[in-house]
Amino acid sequence: MANRKRSQLVPSAHKALDDMKYEIAAELGINVYQGSEDYWGHVTTREAGSVGGSMTKKLVAFAEQALQQQNQ
Repeated sequence: MANRKRSQLVPSAHKALDDMKYEIAAELGINVYQGSEDYWGHVTTREAGSVGGSMTKKLVAFAEQALQQQNQ
């Protein structure tokens, strides 16, 4: 299977999502620091999943708000 790199629709989104990831990790009390995005080996699967799940919840909430504002 060919390895294709996806082009980003919004290049600045990577930084925003990265910032969100570390903000949520801090809220959950997970000991990671900005710039360690390449290695989270000391973080359990459950903790990493909590960060991802919380990010998804926030992103869905943002999208719902945007849709509501668009429909008004």
